[in-house]
Amino acid sequence: MTIRIDIGELTTLAELLAHIEAGEEVLLARGGETIAIVRPPEPSVKPGDRIPGLLSYLGPMEDPDVFFRPDPEFIELAESRDEDDFYRPLPPDE
Repeated sequence: MTIRIDIGELTTLAELLAHIEAGEEVLLARGGETIAIVRPPEPSVKPGDRIPGLLSYLGPMEDPDVFFRPDPEFIELAESRDEDDFYRPLPPDE
């Protein structure tokens, strides 16, 4: 609900804040012209809050175990031998 209050008729700030705390929107006017709109704050969402169903529009995962299988590219890199000579220590000078 919106309340229109003329600044000249405003009796106390406490009365105005009581309306805002009740969830009402307050229009402050001077001479019949609106000069400010005061609204209660929006509920804040903390950065760590999880929003369930945020990605539900993507549908179910085709393969839910995809994150638990080893990555073939990493296995290939771990078993590659082409750069091993580069990282071996040099033989001692005799």
